[in-house]
Amino acid sequence: MTRLSRLILLFSVAFAVFFVGPPVLASQFGPYPLMKLGDVIDLLTPLVLIPLYWLLYQVGQDKKVSLREGLAFMLLAALWIEGQGMHLAANSIGHLLKEMAGSDAAVLTSFYDEVLSHYLWHLAIVGLSALLLIRQWQNPFVGERSHLGLPFLAGIIHGLTLFVIVVEGGTALLGIPFAIVVILVGLVWGRNRLRQQPLLLFFLVSYVVAMLFFAGWGIYWGGLPEFSALGFID
Repeated sequence: MTRLSRLILLFSVAFAVFFVGPPVLASQFGPYPLMKLGDVIDLLTPLVLIPLYWLLYQVGQDKKVSLREGLAFMLLAALWIEGQGMHLAANSIGHLLKEMAGSDAAVLTSFYDEVLSHYLWHLAIVGLSALLLIRQWQNPFVGERSHLGLPFLAGIIHGLTLFVIVVEGGTALLGIPFAIVVILVGLVWGRNRLRQQPLLLFFLVSYVVAMLFFAGWGIYWGGLPEFSALGFID
């Protein structure tokens, strides 16, 4: 259980770095200036995060992953990578089409960048989170009690990151309902099982934090405007 708690913290930090880092690293990549430094970093995103998802799916579980569970994971991982890769390419190309605003090329690129890729990617994030929660629910650490510190800290980091990516991705219609479901399940049915289920605690804290920020952001701005629309990022 200690190993899983440490892995959860590592995952939350890596998730934050690879989701928040690329958008703010807007300087040109020296060896190939058509790319930005953030684009280069983003090439590593699935290579780091998908293996971490897989480790979370297995670590501390006595029951081996079944064929059905493995296929579900692979399908969601493929969707995750498809959405991330589409976003990386379309976003990078979109920066070069600003002077062609309104053209077919710019409109199609924007659709891939701002709509389709976001929903594919974030749907996979939600799906993998649900998969991790279901497997943890079915395989609690019976007879053990986890320290709450690491999963709680990881949950805060992950919750802040989820708030950022859902707002900037314009996927509140997907992210907020799932957050509400996780919170209800965690508080109503899982509150007495949190010490035996570090992943449940992690996601519960994550989505509570995210919902608090959604509420604050929505009240302050009268909605959920994207950070880029407000000029905070490019």
